Amino acid sequence: MITGTARSGRYQVWVTALLSLNFGILFFDRNALNFLMPFVQPDLNLSNTQVGMFSSALSLTWALSGLLVGRISDKLGSRKPVVVVATVAFCLCSFISGAASSFMMLLGARLLMGAAEGGVMPVSHSMIVSEVAPERRGLAMGVAQNLGSNLLGSGLAPILLVPIAVAAGWRTGFYLAAVPGLITAALIWFTLREPPAEVHDDASPRVTLREAFSHRNVILCALISILLVSYLVVCWAFMPLYLTKARGFAPETMGWLMATLGISAGLGSFVVPAISDAIGRRPVMIFFSFLGVILPLGGLYYEGSTWVLAAIFFFGWGLNGLFPMFMATIPSESVDPRLTATLTGVVMGTGEVLGGVLSPFFAGSLADAYGLSAPLWLMFGCTILAGILTLGLIESAPRVVARRAVPAMAFGA
Repeated sequence: MITGTARSGRYQVWVTALLSLNFGILFFDRNALNFLMPFVQPDLNLSNTQVGMFSSALSLTWALSGLLVGRISDKLGSRKPVVVVATVAFCLCSFISGAASSFMMLLGARLLMGAAEGGVMPVSHSMIVSEVAPERRGLAMGVAQNLGSNLLGSGLAPILLVPIAVAAGWRTGFYLAAVPGLITAALIWFTLREPPAEVHDDASPRVTLREAFSHRNVILCALISILLVSYLVVCWAFMPLYLTKARGFAPETMGWLMATLGISAGLGSFVVPAISDAIGRRPVMIFFSFLGVILPLGGLYYEGSTWVLAAIFFFGWGLNGLFPMFMATIPSESVDPRLTATLTGVVMGTGEVLGGVLSPFFAGSLADAYGLSAPLWLMFGCTILAGILTLGLIESAPRVVARRAVPAMAFGA
């Protein structure tokens, strides 16, 4: 086992990198069906509504798992075993997805996969809060949640899985996607320690979950989560179909256009939170939420160079860098940090249930009724509403709050 104090620089980097890699493999498995859908849909004779139901099903059990596992982990003070067991479980679910021969069998596999994966990120964030110094917490949480998940789950997945599906069939893609998680599960078990329990002064009583949800930031983050999770899952579920069916792109072209999103989010995973560490969470949340409108509008209306369309996708997807901020960083900075796993599970779970579950089913119904452009308009509305909500956030970045406190103290003196 790696040795060192809880906040030694080497160990902080290793914890963040390994948890980021693990979550990236998890998202590779989660997104595999979306990128393979142009092959799966005709093979299993699926409607657009059924396509949306796969995302809804996974989001439902993902959310319930996040709510329950995060809470249980906080109460028991046990984190590493939870992440390891969940990682092995979602690998097995990927094998089951590859073996599916009907809509119901594949739907069941997605339900099980969501249950396995949902608790991983809340508990991972809790481990990072315990091990990483506060001044680097935003960056570390951004890297853990977004770097691996987007480089692997959104970047590498379409580039790798589409050619595999063309050459060897879509089932082979699911089988191959399951293997790497077994490796990271072993690395987590043998190289990470159980994070030390936080020691708090009894003079500062713990904030209850009910009191936490009376804070404006927690409520707003939960609402933003609903909207931006909807934006993401609708894009993952329907953008590949829109690009191939409505726009007429070849599957290979669709694959690298979708990979652009992964590259964007991979860079944004540390750039966006790092900027927020320096200038504040609120202005970054506002800017990138509104920037997200260019992606659906570009998909709908831009008819020029594919390279320019890729650039539009790249910059529009920059809002993905906000996810660790509104799901974990801002809530944990606003209330008692001992509630990190619980709040992350609640905020993520709220987004997954009301956004991730309902929006793809709704988008699929709209697509069946009005065409594949309807889900993109749904994305447009979600990011506009999220941008409006960010205007009400209270700044929570430690450096910015500290800088603002100095003049206030001087004035008071």
